[in-house]
Amino acid sequence: MQKSASPQAPLTGIIRQLRPSDLPRFREHLLRLDTESRRDRFNGFADDSFVTAYADRCFAKGTTVIGYVEDDRVLGAAELHERPEIDEPTGEIAFSVERELQHRSIGGSLFERLIANARWLGYTRLLVTTHPQNQAMKALARKFNASLSFDAGETVGVIELDPPAPVFSKAASSPFVMTRGARAGAPALPPSVAFMHS
Repeated sequence: MQKSASPQAPLTGIIRQLRPSDLPRFREHLLRLDTESRRDRFNGFADDSFVTAYADRCFAKGTTVIGYVEDDRVLGAAELHERPEIDEPTGEIAFSVERELQHRSIGGSLFERLIANARWLGYTRLLVTTHPQNQAMKALARKFNASLSFDAGETVGVIELDPPAPVFSKAASSPFVMTRGARAGAPALPPSVAFMHS
């Protein structure tokens, strides 16, 4: 007789923006990623020295980092890096969730929080780079009604954002505004997401 799977422990952490003093926690999170999760996060091989230097650069260059924090440990993270060389205000985003917490909606919650932050920072476009085998990113994109186009090699996702609502508008209290072309009074919707092979 097969044993039934034991129930998962409830999530007890919080999602918040990471402070500069959280750098060691963020670095330890990235270093704990298993081989497959690390490949998905960095779109290829990344050894410990690369990951350590990368984490240090994130906080040195003003990257916005949102973390899922539980028991004083960062167990998931979403990053927003500015792309100042692009004329339109553009950021590049990346996500990582440790193996034992994957498929528990943490990625989606990080995604929502990061997009809200990006809008308030004035970004109108976000980019995400991945590889066709990144199943977690595919699932996350499908959740947000993405139009996916994966092929051999690198794949770039483009997220178009509407600007924040005016300060005194009722919609300003929502992390999302209506998508372009939506009728007045319609419910607020997440931004459109399109994945394109580059």
